[in-house]
Amino acid sequence: MHNHIRTFMLLAALTALFMGVGYLIGGTGGMLIALLLAGGMNLFSYWNADKIVLRMHGAQEVDESHADALVRNFVRDVHEMADGAGLPRPKVYVMATEQPNAFATGRDPEHAAVAATVGLLRMLDRREIRGVMAHELAHVKNRDTLTMTVTATIAGAISALANFALFFGGDDRERPGGIVGTIALMILAPMAASLVQMAISRAREYEADRGGAEICGDPEALADALQKIEHYARGTVNLPAERNPATGQMFIINPLSGRGADNLFSTHPATHNRVAALMEMAGKVTAPVRRAARAVGTAVPVTRRSEKGPWS
Repeated sequence: MHNHIRTFMLLAALTALFMGVGYLIGGTGGMLIALLLAGGMNLFSYWNADKIVLRMHGAQEVDESHADALVRNFVRDVHEMADGAGLPRPKVYVMATEQPNAFATGRDPEHAAVAATVGLLRMLDRREIRGVMAHELAHVKNRDTLTMTVTATIAGAISALANFALFFGGDDRERPGGIVGTIALMILAPMAASLVQMAISRAREYEADRGGAEICGDPEALADALQKIEHYARGTVNLPAERNPATGQMFIINPLSGRGADNLFSTHPATHNRVAALMEMAGKVTAPVRRAARAVGTAVPVTRRSEKGPWS
């Protein structure tokens, strides 16, 4: 019930923002058009946003018959953990992106999908990959995926609408605030949409870390994975995510920068805080570990592996 209420409030806030953008562009008529568009978009997003997001990132569905042993075992591990967590088996996707990362999507556990990049499969070991995908399964179990997917779609639409404000607002006299107001709208509307997303994102990630550690039974594996992903993501550009920044909050680590900070403008908690919480679950957290994570961003050495992968 809590998740349903949270989802409703979030969608209401984004819908109101969408209407506000419509009003600033076209006055009362623009607001009414935006209301109709928002209603249609909410309904469409509920049923189809997961497919849209997967398509944005070029995700390809895979199964246990895949030619690559690395992928076959990845799918088996996801299915095994889903079975252990009492979840329906999600569809499994792979994204042809070298940046290690992953996300979950879908309107409910019965229609869920999880996706990982080829970079994740190549750069992390099997134990760490299980920790990452357990985190994504925890999002599915907590029914976070509807919130993440729909808000990514609507926030992206708000940003696009704001960017087109100069072209669809008639002359300056018809625009509340004139050209100055329109320019302000182009800057502030995407920021406001992002703030709505961020309002619940950090707490959701901590909860998924805890749930993922329970699903895989290895908090330390997820802690190691988070540090490695952050290390690699800092130096690897995720082009689909750069083209669709509104989907960044869906990933386990921010794909736009690979960094997080516990402040108003971050969709992800600081990695060293997440690691500390996970290590505490494992009963191994110490002051030196915390200091090392804060100082260098990762306390885990890079995994070196061949192109064939470790599971073949």
